[in-house]
Amino acid sequence: MSAMMRPSGEPPLRSYLDQPQNGPTALRIVLGARLRKLRQELHISRPDAGEAIRGSHAKISRLELGQVASKERDLADLLTLYKIVDPAERADFFALARQANAPGWWHQYSDVIEDFFELHIGLEEAASLIRTYEVQFLPGLLQTEQYAYAVTGLGYPDSRPQQLDRLVEVRMRRQKLLDRPEAPILWAVLDEAVLRRSFGGPDVMRAQLEHLLQVMEKPNVTVQVAPFSVSAAAAGTPITILRFSEPTLPDKVYLEQLTSAVYLDKESEIDQYSLIMARLGAAAHTPEASRAFIEKLLAEPPAC
Repeated sequence: MSAMMRPSGEPPLRSYLDQPQNGPTALRIVLGARLRKLRQELHISRPDAGEAIRGSHAKISRLELGQVASKERDLADLLTLYKIVDPAERADFFALARQANAPGWWHQYSDVIEDFFELHIGLEEAASLIRTYEVQFLPGLLQTEQYAYAVTGLGYPDSRPQQLDRLVEVRMRRQKLLDRPEAPILWAVLDEAVLRRSFGGPDVMRAQLEHLLQVMEKPNVTVQVAPFSVSAAAAGTPITILRFSEPTLPDKVYLEQLTSAVYLDKESEIDQYSLIMARLGAAAHTPEASRAFIEKLLAEPPAC
């Protein structure tokens, strides 16, 4: 298949290169999606593609989903299998793969963060819109350092102090994306319980609420409080939906569990969770009323 046979509306691979907003995780997803399309157009099964690179259908699946980096030899064999023989087009694939395989800043913390969360950080870095609903903790992007120590210590009770320091350091570094050029929009809906749970003690929580009010002044940050009376909060579990400026990248739903996470990108799944988020946003306090709610909490005497 030559470049001239590329489906209409599909941008050339070289258009993704050297774009700062396209981090390695996003590029892996772009590359994987393009490889999947090539395979499907030739009606080649995943097992047959896996055999061509001395692997399994599961390896092809992970590659097509952008969950793993592509080795040059594997990519060369797949391009040959998919009849991509034009040297210039093959060169674009290899160039994209090299950028996709470059380590992100978070890779230096691979000794303390799980693989599933490394993927989330990469997606977060590439997102143009992050919508999140939290039922227990403040989102990591909105936490103070002391609050982060308190809640991270709960999640990793057996961690050594040095490990805990590095986990909190990751969380603080993630927050820098909110202040960078072309920063993503963050829209957070917080269950009322999140603001009433005093992790770290009254002083830590007071500082956290004050910090939250400050962050809410950023033009790209919207925070809404869902009071206990909101029935739409029946989802009962944290939800994060990531959207990307690159139209060929599908939205991702991120559902984090205690020791793992689930990533969803089927259209029906995205629609379902987007509807939940829309209902939460409609039922929760407006951003202005949410600010007043937080200010009222700060005016209350600390719980004994």
